Amino acid sequence: MSAVIDVTRLTGAVLQPGTPEYERARLPAMANFHHIRPLAVVRCSGVDDVVNALAYARESGMHVVPRSGGHCFAGRSSTDGIVLDLTPMNDVSMHDGLVTVGGGARLAEVYTGLDRHGLTLPAGCGATVGIAGLTLGGGLGLLGRRYGLTADRLRAAEVVLPDGEVVECSAGREPDLFWALRGAGGGQFGVVTRLVFEPVPAELTTRFALTWPLGRAGDVLRAWQEIAPDAPDELSANLKIGASGVVLFGAGQPDAFLDLAPRTGDISSMPYYELKQSFDDLGDLGAGPVLSRSEFFGRPLPDAVLPALLSDLGPGRELNFTPMGGAYARTPVPATAFAHRGERFMIEHVGTDTAWVHASWERAHDHASGRVYPNFPDPHLTDPLTAYHGENLARLRSVKQRYDPGGLLRFPQSL
Repeated sequence: MSAVIDVTRLTGAVLQPGTPEYERARLPAMANFHHIRPLAVVRCSGVDDVVNALAYARESGMHVVPRSGGHCFAGRSSTDGIVLDLTPMNDVSMHDGLVTVGGGARLAEVYTGLDRHGLTLPAGCGATVGIAGLTLGGGLGLLGRRYGLTADRLRAAEVVLPDGEVVECSAGREPDLFWALRGAGGGQFGVVTRLVFEPVPAELTTRFALTWPLGRAGDVLRAWQEIAPDAPDELSANLKIGASGVVLFGAGQPDAFLDLAPRTGDISSMPYYELKQSFDDLGDLGAGPVLSRSEFFGRPLPDAVLPALLSDLGPGRELNFTPMGGAYARTPVPATAFAHRGERFMIEHVGTDTAWVHASWERAHDHASGRVYPNFPDPHLTDPLTAYHGENLARLRSVKQRYDPGGLLRFPQSL
């Protein structure tokens, strides 16, 4: 691979080392990967910029990755080659009941654009998370138990394939590619430059945040495992346990948890858009480098496991519990590339203390399903593709071979 880029071959704003614009543009959201210095960041304003960059990558052997939000836990939107910065492609528009979103749009931009129409999408809370990456890995969020994955609302996509062809895919056009885009993770089959969703109503929502001291963590977790995955679809109750205590937060009526006598309880009604923003700063890990490992679980953790799991939650150590069930489970596994429809919940072990993260993950691992959310990639897995894709793996390999036979779009653990 040449260490010098021929900028005459590229279009868009080509940012290279030595300029303030480059220093800002090269940094992903995840501080873990701030040390990586690409040879160039190409700010793509349109499809032609993406086509030209992929052509140059093919001919030069340069590694290339797309980026919209840069929140990948495994740093897949960073490279020492070429970063395709899609953030200028962030338009949000409505037509005939569908919303068309640029491949570089971030969640705050999508929510703001939809809120003007009284609509939203079941998606995540992070304002700067890219809608494309979130969708392509599935997309869990506070409305997910009611409406399903973000990917379940996807109706079409525009994709620049590795050979430079621009295709529109949907259930009726390029159906295998469309199937793979809904849950197999981003950056594997092509660069998604436009997405079309069927939104949902943005109704007035009950927002809750209940807290307990850390000493009550076992009681709350036992109840949460039984209640949250089987609750009515309208209730999405996430659980966070850390050194500062226990927080149950989400959307819907948390009546089933009030019998646990929370130390504090904040329950109020607000527009869904405001509710999403209200959880942005929950937690106390800060903005520095962290390690995250997670797995899905198909059954509750045995009581015997809980004391060890909860025993050493000091500063910089956090457990996050996300409920599944509801609408997530009502789409058959073969219908999309997302293979985790039957899981009950997910546990994320996250912290600044990497040794603790690995130890905490091991404590729960024997009781997990062995499946991992594609949007939470884990470089430490021994069989990552099975963990991410389960029974959909063979079909995904076939789709990869068809659309990217040369492996231009590659990263550790890619298909």
